[in-house]
Amino acid sequence: MSVSGTQAIDRAAALLSLVVYADHPCSYGDLVAETGLARSTASRLLAALERHHLLGRDAAGGYHPGSLFAVHAARHEPTEALVRAAEPFLDEVNHATGETVNLAVPSGEGVVQVAQVDSTFQLGAGNWVGVQVPPHCSALGKVLYAYEAIPAPRGRLERRTERTVATPAELERQLGEVRSRGFAYTHGELEEGLDGVAAPVRGRDGTVLAALGVSGPSFRMVDSLDEIAALVVSQSDRLSLDMGYHPDHPAHPRPTRRQQQ
Repeated sequence: MSVSGTQAIDRAAALLSLVVYADHPCSYGDLVAETGLARSTASRLLAALERHHLLGRDAAGGYHPGSLFAVHAARHEPTEALVRAAEPFLDEVNHATGETVNLAVPSGEGVVQVAQVDSTFQLGAGNWVGVQVPPHCSALGKVLYAYEAIPAPRGRLERRTERTVATPAELERQLGEVRSRGFAYTHGELEEGLDGVAAPVRGRDGTVLAALGVSGPSFRMVDSLDEIAALVVSQSDRLSLDMGYHPDHPAHPRPTRRQQQ
């Protein structure tokens, strides 16, 4: 390798190290100042690191470790890696809606929420991190049921409100609609006046790892359901890609018959 080639690798590694060890996203100006690189050189190297998913950028343009780190970490610390990878997507949904945004993962036969961005409104949903709720009452839970991330319930279901689905047969009908639409929603099923929308997050092999969702008061959510659902699906799809999912990859399994219904 030529001296110039080695020098380029050293400079790129210096930029990458600064971002990885930083406690917060690094601005372009800070990276130029820290390394002493010419702005054109720094710009070219940063673009290459971003192109190869070693770096990413947040909504404000700050650089953070890229999705390649999340894919590697997911093999060893799957939940922690997923939460780190999900942060910019949760923030994006929260910025666009102002509502509470959550990430939930399977936990035995239930669902636990592992990350949250709080509502910007004074009246918003509470803190759900670490709290388990009946999956059939929540949009997050319905997503994980629909894609077989958690086993289907048996027998009559707990009624939290008059709107809560009561039987496995009725729940299965709703889950078929979830698979058809690509997202789930709830309207006052866990608590009166609380609505939710959620979509699946997939891993490398195409299986559903988690659900990303929004919750908020019905009076704010009901008139913008379609827009919120489109946003949640878009951000969940982007997070899935960052977790290594490629929908056209031949190694990924075809949907089960249940998922095709």
